[in-house]
Amino acid sequence: MIRPIRKAVFPVAGLGTRFLPATKAQPKEMLPIIDKPIIQFAVEEALAAGITHLIFVIGRTKRSIADHFDANPELDASLREKGKHEIADMLNSIIPANAACIYFRQAEALGLGHAVACAAPVIDPHEPFAVLLADDLMRAPVPVLKQMADRYALTGRSMVAVEEVQPSDVSQYGIVDAQRPDIGDVKALRGIIEKPLREDAPSTQAVVGRYILDGSIMNILSTLRPGAGGEIQLTDAIRQLIDGSGVDAFRYAGQRYDCGSKLGFIACTMASALAHPEFGGQARDLMRKMLDRDDFV
Repeated sequence: MIRPIRKAVFPVAGLGTRFLPATKAQPKEMLPIIDKPIIQFAVEEALAAGITHLIFVIGRTKRSIADHFDANPELDASLREKGKHEIADMLNSIIPANAACIYFRQAEALGLGHAVACAAPVIDPHEPFAVLLADDLMRAPVPVLKQMADRYALTGRSMVAVEEVQPSDVSQYGIVDAQRPDIGDVKALRGIIEKPLREDAPSTQAVVGRYILDGSIMNILSTLRPGAGGEIQLTDAIRQLIDGSGVDAFRYAGQRYDCGSKLGFIACTMASALAHPEFGGQARDLMRKMLDRDDFV
């Protein structure tokens, strides 16, 4: 019997140095896309996929993430006193009653594999779990993790989300060795390599920030030695999982925005503004007017 995916790990302990000074006093995951922080998009995606346990691996400067998902009785009372019940209800619904938030502290940034391993105390070795990297903000009619969870329900195999990247960009990603899957399809991985040189890359299919992994990977991570960059690489653990129970590449339907980069953050903000149900039309008109100007200071 294939067990449903109920737990998701959010590694959010990074320092966000590419966004300094904005991230000096707040996590990059709390930077807003219009009116919603980046991390909330990932959480909403997980909840839409049936996740009930949200596991955040945070650093010592990330308290505001926990505050964001916690109840705020004083704010709730203030909003309701002013008759703003709709806003109060919206804030209270960010985390539904059947979902739990769990927090682990990553004392030292030792790599993505190390961050995921911090959640080991609440991951059963025989259960699947998801990993979502909030920097990769996904816009899709069907949430990407939901697409993956539905496919997992048919295969019961670990999988990583992949997309095609330019050959010049392969050194920025984990690159898989697999036949190219069609959208919504899976192909078995033969191998995976972290940030290869262009000439060493087995393909141009890059792993992006969505994973469904067998709980047994926690045992692999516990004994893994540092890899690329002197860090514990999740890619290295996935390579061992390929040789064991197997891992698939999943080609998702949707658009990914790399909100860990400034240009990707700008692109995501623009796309979100254009798609906004309240002022999308106005945003489109505003962008057209701005493109006609050349006197910005």
